[in-house]
Amino acid sequence: MRSITLLGATGSIGASTLDVLARHPDRFSLYAVAAGSSVDALVRLCGRFRPRVAVIADEARLPALRQALATAGLPTTARAGAAALSEIACAAECDTVVAAIVGAAGLVPTIAAARAGKRVLLANKEAVVCAGRLLIEAVRAGGGELLPVDSEHSAVHQCLAGARLAERDVRKLILTASGGPFRTRSDFAGITPEQACAHPNWVMGRKISVDSATLMNKGLEVIEASWLFGFAAGRIEVVVHPQSVIHSMVEFVDGSVVAQLGTPDMRTPIAYALSYPERIESGSATLDFTRLGALSFEAPDLRRFRCLALAYEALEGGTARTATLNAANEIAVEAFLGGRLPFADIARVIEETLQTVHANEPESIDEVLEIDARARRTAAQSLQRGRSAAPRIAGR
Repeated sequence: MRSITLLGATGSIGASTLDVLARHPDRFSLYAVAAGSSVDALVRLCGRFRPRVAVIADEARLPALRQALATAGLPTTARAGAAALSEIACAAECDTVVAAIVGAAGLVPTIAAARAGKRVLLANKEAVVCAGRLLIEAVRAGGGELLPVDSEHSAVHQCLAGARLAERDVRKLILTASGGPFRTRSDFAGITPEQACAHPNWVMGRKISVDSATLMNKGLEVIEASWLFGFAAGRIEVVVHPQSVIHSMVEFVDGSVVAQLGTPDMRTPIAYALSYPERIESGSATLDFTRLGALSFEAPDLRRFRCLALAYEALEGGTARTATLNAANEIAVEAFLGGRLPFADIARVIEETLQTVHANEPESIDEVLEIDARARRTAAQSLQRGRSAAPRIAGR
């Protein structure tokens, strides 16, 4: 029986994880859950899964959480704040932590879980992007495990699992990308948040949906793959595959290519990581090859999708650069979703921030957080400059 702490319980990864857990009550129990600010959603899942602890990141929401749990007659203990997130990630009562908090906010509890020797199921790619070396060192020091939940990295892990390989046996990793909702669109003017969040294949949260639309999500995955599997940027290729059937591939030096296929359902990589090295039922539909149709592939257009090119450039520059990239992207995406930045200007804000922020390689989490804060301030200034430079529109 594995005991699970689920960070980011009310998001899309959290929902998929809970679905898999519910299918295997004999294998998994839920020790603790955490959410950002959604009290009602957190209480609903507490009523179903009866975790011992529920944490709300927004400390101002703690009284509401306590009241709602009491009204529902639930014995779950309510906690709040960043320290509580790290405490449930390190708790002796759990052995597995699903790190699904979106953004840099998930960095500290993910590192804490790794240092505590937990099996960390990594859905928070920002933890690797911002602090790759520190996370890997924490896993080694704690003696735990780090298993990817992103479908692409899970696919690479599955392609490599069980193989007796030296690093020299692999030529490159090939990460597939759907291309998002604007794969064939040449003009990015006038794109709305609703259009950007309408992913053609996957059901995801709004922030990651925008990242998919800009291909920044794939750029962050390239950085993550570099740290997880130990490959330089030049040996990680992105291929656009609109059908999202092949989730990633590994090319070997003899010319062989091993691919992992499946329906676009996050329950598959989640179930794989939860049960590894075994396999369990995930609830995902199976592929019907007789009805699959054609599979197509194309190279990403790095001129239109500048965010992907910026991610490759940042990876070549080190962790300080990738942390800056991530922070600027979060600020830009938040502004776009809030109607304060055109979709086409997301890459501009990121690039201006990378050109302005220069920092040494971080040696601690505090230094990572300092770089993150500097990059956010700089990105906010870039937003302000962009608004000042924008031409006035009659009637507005």
